[in-house]
Order: sequence, then C-alpha cells, then structure tokens
Amino acid sequence: MNWEELIKEEEQKLYYKDLWDFVENEYASCEVFPPKDKIFAALKATPWDKVRCVILGQDPYHDVGQAHGLAFSVNPGIKTPPSLANIYKELSDELGTYIPDNGCLLKWASQGVLLLNTVLTVRAHEANSHKGKGWEKFTDRIISELGKRDDAIVFMLWGKPAQSKKKLISNKEHLILESVHPSPLSVYRGFYGCGHFKACNEFLAERGLEPIDWQIENIQPGLF
Repeated sequence: MNWEELIKEEEQKLYYKDLWDFVENEYASCEVFPPKDKIFAALKATPWDKVRCVILGQDPYHDVGQAHGLAFSVNPGIKTPPSLANIYKELSDELGTYIPDNGCLLKWASQGVLLLNTVLTVRAHEANSHKGKGWEKFTDRIISELGKRDDAIVFMLWGKPAQSKKKLISNKEHLILESVHPSPLSVYRGFYGCGHFKACNEFLAERGLEPIDWQIENIQPGLF
C-alpha cells in the first residue's frame, strides 16, 4: 500500500467522483483553501511507510494565506493560530520546548507525523463549508488502512470528531491518545496536561524507534 494506490482506488468510487466534481466547481467559482496543488500535501509530506504518528484535525484554516495542506500547520510568516499556540504551550510544559516564532509543522511531517484533516478543503472564511461532501469517506479509508498496520502507530485524537474515528483503528497494538480539542473553547477541559507528546515518544522508544523531535525552530531572519 502507498498513498498513490489508495487515491487511485478511491477515484474509482462513485462518492469520490461526486466529491471531485464538487471540489472542481468550488475552486472554479470561489476562493478555496488550501491551494489546489496542496490538497494532498499531508500525504506527500509523510509517505505511507514513514507514518509513526497521526494527528487528526477538522478542516483547513479558512483565512487567506494560512492553509497549506497540513492539519494545524500554517505557512511561514503567518501568525500562529490559537489552537496551535495551545499545542505549543502543552509541548513546552511537557518537554521544555521553546515557543517558536512560526506555525509551520513540516518538520513534524518529515519525521513521520501525519497531519491529517478529516476534510481536506474549505471555502474562504466559511469553516466546515465542505463538510459532508465526501472527504470524510476518503480520510476514513486512510485511518482505517493505517489502523490495520502491524507496525505500531500513535494516534492523537483531539475532540469528539477525531475520537469518533477510534472505531476505525483495528490493531490494538497501536497507541490511541484522546483528549479535548486544543482550541481556546476547550483547551482548559483536558488538553493542557494531557501528556500526549511525552507518551508518544515513550511508546516509540519502547519499540526501539526514534522519538519525534517536536521542537519547531525559529525562522531565521530573511529566510522567507
């Protein structure tokens, strides 16, 4: 299995053809994020055989310049959104990392952290506007396939929509970590203090795997 094979299989299904007709029409008729060539950026950044951890988001950021295809991540030079700022705070409390000056999480993706939204596109300034159009079936397939794998994976399920995917993870050897979403609305109800990043690295280390380096570095002046 690889992402290309999975996409080709899904492309043959009726739901996907309807979904893609909808997506094509949205990009042609209004402003949609992320840019069309970044829809599958999370899969390109973290190949199938490299996935060691999955962090599930909801749908892309919907303001101009933010979304680039990786859940919770924003383009360099864009202000860190509140949910990601809360993630950084929890990381700092758990592991002593410093709070970086940017929200680009490509470093995590390159280490095997799949930053997957359950819905991969959104209309500008309209959160959840592409919900229920078919992306959920596509990303369910991804989670289901990863959930069958023999090699252990860490799944971080934040918030009820992400936790509803737990039933798709069939191999009980995987580590499933659950908490409320890191958004400002819920972060104090259990995300702060959840210990997920430390637990992830301990789980990987116990299996002889390299822990994730969660520190996102500051951007060097003039780099972007």
